[in-house]
Amino acid sequence: MLAKQYPYFLANEAVFANQDLTVTNKYTGEAATQVALADAKVIDQAIAAAEASQPTLNKMPAYERQAILEHCVKRFRERFDELAYALCIEAGKPIKDAKGEVTRLIDTFKIAAEESVRINGEVMNLEITERAKGYQGMYKKVPIGPCSFISPFNFPLNLAAHKVAPAIAAGCTFVLKPASRTPIGALIIGEVLAETNLPKGAFSILPCSRDGADLFTTDERFKLLSFTGSPDVGWQLKAKAGKKPVILELGGNAGCIVDADADIEDAIERIVFGAYYQSGQSCISVQRIFIHDAIYDEFKTKYVEKVSQLVHGDPLNEDTFIGPMISESEAKRLASWIASAEKGGAEILCGGQRDGAMLQATILENVNDESEVNAEEAFGPVSIIASFSDFDDALTMVNDSQFGLQAGIFTRDIYKAHKAWDELDVGGVVIGDVPSWRVDNMPYGGVKESGLGREGIKFAIEDMTELRLMVLRTPSV
Repeated sequence: MLAKQYPYFLANEAVFANQDLTVTNKYTGEAATQVALADAKVIDQAIAAAEASQPTLNKMPAYERQAILEHCVKRFRERFDELAYALCIEAGKPIKDAKGEVTRLIDTFKIAAEESVRINGEVMNLEITERAKGYQGMYKKVPIGPCSFISPFNFPLNLAAHKVAPAIAAGCTFVLKPASRTPIGALIIGEVLAETNLPKGAFSILPCSRDGADLFTTDERFKLLSFTGSPDVGWQLKAKAGKKPVILELGGNAGCIVDADADIEDAIERIVFGAYYQSGQSCISVQRIFIHDAIYDEFKTKYVEKVSQLVHGDPLNEDTFIGPMISESEAKRLASWIASAEKGGAEILCGGQRDGAMLQATILENVNDESEVNAEEAFGPVSIIASFSDFDDALTMVNDSQFGLQAGIFTRDIYKAHKAWDELDVGGVVIGDVPSWRVDNMPYGGVKESGLGREGIKFAIEDMTELRLMVLRTPSV
């Protein structure tokens, strides 16, 4: 069960300031709990506390930061069922997907604990010319300073973890704004962090309105902004962020190629997962599927059959595969895109019907390239199938997108695999699986409208640290 109310966390402490934010059960639409909402004054206090705490955190040895992360791993395991239940309620995430995300939360903090004691430097040979005789150099990595984090609704636990865990590993204080629709998971993370010996002020977790959150972007006391969310919002934030580095994990409309030599049954099993897990609300959800002519008809028949059998309903039901979208307005938006595509000549092979926030798993064929459901990020349970005859043309089709996050290629040809890796303008190419696959230690991020920078603990730590050089001159005797 959820608590009746949740605090925000200001300078490591739970504050039950108000009950101004109502979090709903995304399946029933009913109020599930109340959450304290921070205003601009509280956000300013949190930033000041993070800035004041940074010198103390700088002095905390790596093994102590590692122990904090290990404590989190232990407590998340103990609270596994509570965390999964909260995801079902606040995000409408089917219980199997919810359990999977809690597992990834634990993995992410475990990886961060391991990396926290591997943030090393290097001794450099500076004697590359006669004028540098007697000089040696060495550099280390130091925390960049207080960080601003803004996380999205679709992975309320793990995408917050991909900001929080590397910050602790690197020794950076932070203020986190979780998505207002799904703040509970981040606040439970806050409850666990409050049990540790992080210095006072090292973290704050503040649900707040978008209008009141300007300081997360503009305040110069922050030395880094990391945002995960929509492209429109992300690029606006970057324009307002000033001198601080900005990491953006934005949208996608991931392409997937199924070549003639692919195992059709395996490809369908993986693509059904990739397109429809957590109701398609993932920025690397399979959206555009390009299938070789030689296997197109067989793939189409079997794919439609599989998708038509997916169970829709209550996220708490173990058999449910498709739960509600995050809101009825989002379901209406995507349903209108589907209807518009159909009006433009597309054929709905299955699904297409909406009931409140529930949208049936949908497959479209013969979709116009300019259609919103093809050109934009669907972010819901819909996929588009099309055929190709030449592999090079399929690569061009995948690249014909404003986005470039990840792509999936089902082929047995190692040369085609390498060609895809060379030519696809994306952040990651997954061979033999869907673009939706991610493990939490790998570099993850995109190009074009999909963002800037990379997550994955080791790679996030690179952004959250700066190199500090020391040059040592040995005088001639």
